[in-house]
Order: sequence, then C-alpha cells, then structure tokens
Amino acid sequence: MALNFKEALQNRRTYYTISNKSLISDKEIEDIVKFAVTHVPSSFNSQSTRVVLLLGENHKKIWEITKETLRKIVPAEAFKSTEDKIDGSFAAGYGTVLYFEDQSVVKGLQDAFPAYSDNFPVWSNHTSAMHQFAIWTMLEEAGFGASLQHYNPLIDEEVVKTWNLPSTWKLVAQMPFGVPTQGPGEKSFQPIDERVKVFK
Repeated sequence: MALNFKEALQNRRTYYTISNKSLISDKEIEDIVKFAVTHVPSSFNSQSTRVVLLLGENHKKIWEITKETLRKIVPAEAFKSTEDKIDGSFAAGYGTVLYFEDQSVVKGLQDAFPAYSDNFPVWSNHTSAMHQFAIWTMLEEAGFGASLQHYNPLIDEEVVKTWNLPSTWKLVAQMPFGVPTQGPGEKSFQPIDERVKVFK
C-alpha cells in the first residue's frame, strides 16, 4: 500500500544493509528521478541540479572507482574495513543516484546578479539538498532503503571521465539504494519545543 507523504517522511531512514533487489521496474525508478528533477524547486528557477542514475554494472562501477581511489590513500592495515563497508553495504545495493550541481549555471547567475554573487553557491547546495530529500523519500515509498554518501571530491575526476559528463558538473553526493535486509538503527529526537518556536 502506498504511503502518504507524512508516512514516507517518517519512515525515510538511513539503511546500510541493502540488497540488489528491487520491488519496482527500472523505468519506475527512472520516473522517480525525473519527477523530482522536474518538480523540485530551485533558487531563481535555476534548475542547476543534475542527476545520474546508475543501475546494473554501472552501479557496481561507481563503488569500484570509490574503492580503488581510497586504496591509494587509506593505510593498508585499515583498508580492509573500508573495503568491507563498501562491498557489504553500498555496492551490495540495486543502484546509486549521483547528485551534481552544474557550476556553469551557478556562474551564469553570479554574472547576471552580482549583488547576490556570494549566495548562489549556497543556494545551489540548498537546491541539491531538496533533490536528495525528494528522491530519497520517494525511494522509501517504493520500498527501498538508502543512505547518503560523500566520497567527493576524491572520486570526482574519475566519475566525470567514466561517464563522460560535463566538466562543469560538480559532484555533491552519492545515494546507494536497495531493498533493506534489516531495519535501520535507533533514532533519537531532541525535544521539539527546543527546536521549534511558535508565536501567535
């Protein structure tokens, strides 16, 4: 049964134990991504977010790139745990969503509106965050578990080269997803009255 928005929001959690199974078709996953990119708002309607959906061998490839990049910088005695984390969690999933922000769009806005120049990179990150949240929540609604990873900028150059992406696309985050194989960890909440103030 489909979740309503509040239920999807409440159930959206970080899942590190995921499988390479899917409860929906690849076309439906693609539709989720395209729906978010079409309808999620952006400052000045900049539409600066770029998203790459990796499935099948391409999903595995991103995590091979990540491992081989980290192998060069992580001490040999510590690399096994890094490799196990990537293989046992992120690479074990069904797919990965890569989030980028097109810096040519940001630069164009800075040139067009110099009074707001310093704000556009910040607003660009806000735009990306909204896309991440929207796609993550819709993946949750479809039965997937996901997490948000940040191996950028270490893997940026290889990612752009491997998938022949524009050099102006700046990698912001990676979201591996798959059907959860166990529940998420416990989540605690700080008192809501300390986080929200209402004045009437």
